[in-house]
Order: sequence, then C-alpha cells, then structure tokens
Amino acid sequence: MATLKYGVDVHVPIAMLAMVVALVDCWWLKLKYDDVMQAALNSIMASLPSCMILMLVGILIGIWMRAGIIPGLIYHGLDILSPAYFPLATMVICSIIALCTGSSWSTEATIGVALMGIGNGLGVPAAMTAGCVVSGAYFGDKMSPLSDTTNLAPAVAGNDLFDHIRAMLWTTLPTLLICFAVYIFWGRGFAGQTLDAERIKAIQTMIAAEFNVSWLCVVPPLVVIVASALRVPAMPGICLGILVSVIMAFTQGVSIGEIWSLGQSGYKPQLTAQVAGAADMTAVAGLLAERGITLAPELAKDVSAMISRLVGRGGMFPMMWSVELAIAAMAMGGFLEAGGFLRVLLSAITRGVRRAGGLIATTIASCFIGNLLTGSQYLSIIIPGRMFKEKFAESGLAPRMLSRSLEDCGTLTSVLIPWNVCAGYAAGVLGVATLDYAPYALLNWLCPFVAIAITYLGIGVFWRQPDGSIKRERRTLINARAAE
Repeated sequence: MATLKYGVDVHVPIAMLAMVVALVDCWWLKLKYDDVMQAALNSIMASLPSCMILMLVGILIGIWMRAGIIPGLIYHGLDILSPAYFPLATMVICSIIALCTGSSWSTEATIGVALMGIGNGLGVPAAMTAGCVVSGAYFGDKMSPLSDTTNLAPAVAGNDLFDHIRAMLWTTLPTLLICFAVYIFWGRGFAGQTLDAERIKAIQTMIAAEFNVSWLCVVPPLVVIVASALRVPAMPGICLGILVSVIMAFTQGVSIGEIWSLGQSGYKPQLTAQVAGAADMTAVAGLLAERGITLAPELAKDVSAMISRLVGRGGMFPMMWSVELAIAAMAMGGFLEAGGFLRVLLSAITRGVRRAGGLIATTIASCFIGNLLTGSQYLSIIIPGRMFKEKFAESGLAPRMLSRSLEDCGTLTSVLIPWNVCAGYAAGVLGVATLDYAPYALLNWLCPFVAIAITYLGIGVFWRQPDGSIKRERRTLINARAAE
C-alpha cells in the first residue's frame, strides 16, 4: 500500500493538502465556496464507478479464495511453469486477460495474485513477479476497447476509439518487444537454478489440505473473461464471477453465513495459519498428523506462513483503504482543477514548441505531472487532454496523436507513483510496495520514452490534411502558428 516516510499512509496528508488547496481557492483566488466544493464533488463522482468495482473485487477475491479458485490456479501453475520463462509468461498471461476484461485492476487482483504465489514457489523475487504482472495488466488495459481509459482518452481528444487503438500500436508494440527480450533475459538468470521440488511439493500439499483443488478453478475466471469479451460491463461481469464462485463454494459445503463473512472481511486462513502460528515444531507435527500430512515440520511451517499471507485476502472492508484513497485524491484533483493550478502550470511549458516530438514530450510530461499532483489516472488524462486539444489542432497533428500520448503516460505511469490510486491498489492486492515493483514494470516506464523517440524520428506520426483527412507522414515540424 502507498505509504510515506515513518510508515504513514498517504490518506491524511492528501486530505490535508486538499484542504489547503481549497482554502487557497476560496481566500486567495476569491472563488465561490459552492463552486469549489462542486468541483471536488464532480471529481469524486467520476471515481465512484471505480470505487464500486473495488468493493466488488474485494468480495470476489474473498469468495474465490475460499472456493479454492486462486489457490487451485497456484497449485496447477506450479506444475506447468518454469523459472526460465516465468517473467515472460506472467506478462503474456496478464496481457491476454486484461485485453479480454479491459481491467488492469481485475487482472491484478485475480490471476495476478495467483501468479505471485506461483512465482514465490519457483523462487522468483516477488518484486519482479509483481512488475511483470503490472506490465501485462496495463498493456491489456491500455489496448483493450473494453477499458475505461481506452474509451476516455479518445473521447477527450475527439477521435474514434479504434483509430486511437491503431495509433497506439506504433508506440506499444515496440515497447512490448523490448519487454519480451528483457524478460527472457531475466528468466535465463533463473534457468540454471535447480527447482526446489521438495518445497514446491510442500506448497501443493498444504494448499490441497486447506482447499478443494480441482481444474474447475479455471471456470470463474473464464466466466469473467468471456463476459468482458462479449462487452458485458465490468461490474456485471465481476458479479457473474462472484455468482459462479458462490455456487462452487456451496458445492463444497460453505454456508450462506460464511459467504457473507467472506464478502465482508475476506478469507481467513485456517490450517496454514494454525501451522504458521504454532508455538514449536512439536505442535506443528501434531497438526500435520491430524490431517495425515507427511511433511517435515520446519518445511511445513515455512510454506504455511507464505500461503497464509497469500490467501488471507479479499473482502469489501479491506478494500476501503483504496476507496478512501481514491476519494481523497479525487477531491484534491477537483480543488486543483477549480483553481486552475494545473492549467497554468502545464500551459507555460508548451510555449515555443516547434516540433511534433516536443509537443508529444510536453503532453507526456503534463500527464506525468498530473499523476504526481492529483494521484488520479483519470485527471491525468482529462486535464491535459482538455488543455492540449486546441494546441494539437493548431499544430496540424491528428487528434489520435493526443489520445495516444494521454494513454502512453497518463494510463501507464499512474501505477508507478506510490500515492496514486492505481499504485495503491496494485501494491495492496499484490503485496509488494510500489517502489519495489516499479523497476520491473518495464512497459509502464519505457513506453513514454519510446513514444517521444519515434515522434522525433517521424515514425508513426499522423497529421490532419487541409481537406480534413488523416495521413501518416514522416514529418516533424508542426504548423508555425502553433509554435508561437
């Protein structure tokens, strides 16, 4: 989760900063109190669908854990993955799921959590696994027509959705190939290691002892993926996943009261928590003997502690941490927008820009500044998009160049900033601090640089022609009027 120095969560500092900005709006800028508050309320309202998705995902994870869905994916994943290809496979799997679902958050919270467990069993560092999960999840989210940000960016810029997606291929595919090469190289670093077969078997044994493990564990994730592929909105799609998992839980003897508890507070580990918390090895041996488990007590205690930390997740209440962060960040963003702070700051850096690469670079920098200051992925797309729309029209660049840039940075870098809502969520569900996984999330920080570089080289640059048509040209200078 996003924390500052001394282990303090970011909620209170952001809320206090928001109050300071609101006071400046009202007392220094002489804005009406009602107008300032309305700006904050409008900003918060824009985040409510995401907050509702967060709460549903919390319910989903809790029930998926108890029904053995995520534990089952971990169990079987240990049989089919190897360290040499794990970083690459993790990114590819998450990319495919996020493309189908249109949601990086759902991908991180479901298959991402399962892959964290598999990576742990294979000896891959947790930060590396989390970085690969984030890279894949945000590639799929960025490129999926079902994604909210993929629809938001062209709506702000004023162009067609699929023109926007095709334009993004010019920046995203080269970055993806670089990521593949690096992840293969990193995977080779684990290829020479001997798998700890005894440890992997111990993990599978303890999972099977606590959960009902079968290949049916793939059904609920497939339901969510198919629902999204059929253009079912995110919330109904997640609800379908919850319904299927509830049915599976009922077949395992889970009561309706336990279902409510799982949805509210998440899954609380049973056997693995008892083994991990046992006072001594004699107590561990006794617990294992009761279940007929033949493992060395020391090994069983070690893997049980790992499994207990991994599966003790979910619930609506734990997700309120991220919901509260979203509300505080969006309120601050609304106050900043009401006072025109971002607009003044970001407008100043566009003066004198004469090349397409320079305009793209300033747009990307603006999105990054927006993510830094507002903590909101949405505001980092909306505010620069509104501000630069006229500038792009004057320069002769096609609107798809603006929408592409908004996603290349606004969407991707949000998860790299610890106090951003997206980063707080990813860190929370994956259990790895933002600054730990960020170096391994290659796609997220490489894509903005690739976007700037290819534009300066005149590659994949789309221009609006005098007749209104759009044409790709190897041209770098913008219209003279826009450079003034």
